[in-house]
Amino acid sequence: MARAPIVLVDGSSYLYRAFHALPPLNASNGQPTGAVKGVLNMLKRLIKDYPRSPMAVVFDAPGKTFRDEMYSEYKSHRPPMPDDLRSQVQPLHDCVRALGLPLLCIEGVEADDVIGTLAFHATQAGRDAVISTGDKDMAQLVNAHITLVNTMKDETLDEAGVEAKFGLPPSLIIDYLALMGDKVDNIPGVPGVGEKTAIGLLQGMDGGLDTIYGDLDRVKTLGFRGAKTLPKKLEEHREQAYLSYQLATIKTDCELPVGLDDLEIAHPDREKLTELYQALEFKQWLSELLDGRDEGVDDVKGGEPVADEAVEPAASAAREDHVITDQKTLGAWLARLRKAERFCFDLETTSLNYMEAEIVGVGLCLEAGEAAYIPLAHDYLDAPSQLDRGEVLKALKPILEDAKAVKIGQNLKYDISVLANYDITVAGPLADTMLASYVLNSTATRHDMDSLALKYLGEKTISFEEIAGKGVKQLTFNQIALEQAAPYACEDVDITLRLHDTLRPLVEKEGRLADVLDHLELPLIKVISRIERNGVAIDDERLHRQSQQLEARIRELESEAYELAGREFNLGSPKQLGEILFNELKIPVLKKTPKGAPSTAEAVLEELALDYPLPKVIMQHRGLSKLKSTYTDKLPRLIDKASKRVHTSYHQAVTATGRLSSSDPNLQNIPIRTEEGRKIRQAFVARPGYKIVAADYSQIELRIMAHLSEDKGLLEAFAENRDIHTATAAEVFGTALDKVTSDQRRSAKAINFGLIYGMSAWGLSRQLHIDRGQAQTYIDRYFDRYPGVARYMERIRTQAAEDGYVETVLGRRLYLPEIHSQNRARRQGAERTAINAPMQGTAADIIKQAMIDVDAWLEEGEFDALMVMQVHDELVFEVKEAQVEAFIKEVQKRMQGAAELKVPLIVEAETGDNWDEAH
Repeated sequence: MARAPIVLVDGSSYLYRAFHALPPLNASNGQPTGAVKGVLNMLKRLIKDYPRSPMAVVFDAPGKTFRDEMYSEYKSHRPPMPDDLRSQVQPLHDCVRALGLPLLCIEGVEADDVIGTLAFHATQAGRDAVISTGDKDMAQLVNAHITLVNTMKDETLDEAGVEAKFGLPPSLIIDYLALMGDKVDNIPGVPGVGEKTAIGLLQGMDGGLDTIYGDLDRVKTLGFRGAKTLPKKLEEHREQAYLSYQLATIKTDCELPVGLDDLEIAHPDREKLTELYQALEFKQWLSELLDGRDEGVDDVKGGEPVADEAVEPAASAAREDHVITDQKTLGAWLARLRKAERFCFDLETTSLNYMEAEIVGVGLCLEAGEAAYIPLAHDYLDAPSQLDRGEVLKALKPILEDAKAVKIGQNLKYDISVLANYDITVAGPLADTMLASYVLNSTATRHDMDSLALKYLGEKTISFEEIAGKGVKQLTFNQIALEQAAPYACEDVDITLRLHDTLRPLVEKEGRLADVLDHLELPLIKVISRIERNGVAIDDERLHRQSQQLEARIRELESEAYELAGREFNLGSPKQLGEILFNELKIPVLKKTPKGAPSTAEAVLEELALDYPLPKVIMQHRGLSKLKSTYTDKLPRLIDKASKRVHTSYHQAVTATGRLSSSDPNLQNIPIRTEEGRKIRQAFVARPGYKIVAADYSQIELRIMAHLSEDKGLLEAFAENRDIHTATAAEVFGTALDKVTSDQRRSAKAINFGLIYGMSAWGLSRQLHIDRGQAQTYIDRYFDRYPGVARYMERIRTQAAEDGYVETVLGRRLYLPEIHSQNRARRQGAERTAINAPMQGTAADIIKQAMIDVDAWLEEGEFDALMVMQVHDELVFEVKEAQVEAFIKEVQKRMQGAAELKVPLIVEAETGDNWDEAH
């Protein structure tokens, strides 16, 4: 069998090319990782393409080389290595070594010279070598044994390939580089000789520099343009040409600490790779590595192909699992649980809908490495006998309701809600790994258990799809055999307990994050669970009528659109709409999609709608169609059969800033600026004898801005309870408070809210439909009148750049991985986020505290009232009609007392038969 070729990888070349060619990629801590991932991708492919080959990855060493001594201007024009690239060099080196690949970095010479020397040794030994590079200079090394491979371009060059690409054989590539020079490396070459002239000279003279300078008169006779005047230039710069020749020549006689026989690939260091992939957040590779199917690790081991072999995750091998199907074993575990100061539990159920879910089994864990699963309702054919669900839950009830023991879980709100359906009220301190991860760093990762296990434990967990299947044929948990269900359930609780023990110390080390977790997020679990289970009544008949009205109006808009377009078309097709707008109606293209097609995105249509009727009609059509499909058609289908109410799901660990989000239905996005949107709110009603009360924080983010900036003008305006938009209009437009017009107030409102979101003059000009200069004037006047705001914005930008994060008043952190990005747009986006996040995050913290306080008050039973919704800065209640007036006073007092700021918190509360009337 022929010996496999030696593979020599130009690591420095690929590092630069990956950095500049690939989209930026950062880990959640801001560490750039895109170039590392790009180079590793290429190395993995090379390992797969050359599975038996010895290999070396060669990088430039820091410091000067012999070429700098030869020519002081060598590479002097190159800018310094960007910080975003410099920070990736060491992680890449670590990954290369962990893969088991020899890494060479030799001082005094360049990577090209190390590769050239090894290639020369291979040729001398009659061995084939493949040089993997994107550098054209390497073409000079190609011979019968040496081939170039550019993995980024799928290009392979042998001797014929070099000649086809450059028009010259490999033997003339150095002369070619010497004549034309190299701007990147600052090799001077001969002035006036470019690529075409250099090729024409070398082809015409059928030789290199020596041939050319040996017969300059012959150069005049060559047929290309400028040949007659070329000898003078060549003579004038003879010394420079030969210097360039020396600079362009790759050294092939370097003293190296290794020889060809030392380039065998070693066994990959799986432990180190796991650590590196975790730190760099290469989640797919980490998952594959832990699964035993990572290309570049399992394809090659010590230079030989490796047969497929199953790799068991270390945790499952070390864990002791118990399946409890008899009273004696159950009794022993119950005794241990009663004595435990903490334990982890997890329910396995039939549905993700907490109102419908039935308990199938319970997972328990007291110590890492030992877990138990109590199957209760597996009902597949031939399922083994199981303990009675009612009896087991009755036995677990006092343990779960014990106020002392810490209950640990992942997304505990779901388990608490399901248990409430079985008359079990979970009590005692809670510890939720999902929320611990979220508070630690909301943007670092998704906060589901599988993602957390991969990131913080470096372990690949069993996915639900692995045991239940996918799509319409997916089994519910009661249909899954115990042989698969038990390891899955035991892994859940074991991993969750270990995550808790990993995450809790990390949270406690960082500022006031433990307070945010312990006093806001964890107490909120039970509050949100109660709100969800309370639900809200929906008038489905009203929604049905509105759906019919929307359908009629949508049809009218379609007809209008056809008339304006001159023909029928699919209003939902961006391609057809673009064809009509930009090709047939000749409306100017404002923006293009990444693939180069004219954009018909909402922001584009919104701008076009100011001047053209068809985009305006399309916008109206889209808005009404979305209302119909998302709300008027869907809401009635979400009414629970038992409660006759709609029960949304609130999510604590989704938004970056700490705000709650909701789904099924999404209550946060119901539009209120249009009549149709307000009609949807009219369908949220109270039971007979009750009223809806909506209590809303007034201008809370602007008040937080006043608190944070300590601007004297803002503090005074809020302290005196002035209308802040009117006050701002008076300041910006230089007019008396009682002379402010509605248009001026509207402009001031846009300025107030725009600036706290970091809006630029260009953004403000678009919003107010004024020119950019006028918008800048407004902004300048604002900062003149409110200098504290300008100082705050500058201070927070600086702080964000120094710390990499910003904080809310209560200490919640928002990390900003793009704050040091070399991409200006990304960096400015992070700066805008830095300005706004403390305000939006503080507003989220305040309403969460208000929810906790109000819930505790309602539990005292003084009022016949339910908290039924939380939307942005608003809490919505269903209150006994006779108690409404007293309730409003009390709820305002408690919400306004949720935080102490340097300005008063104001809560506006109204009542009505439905949500819209309560505004």
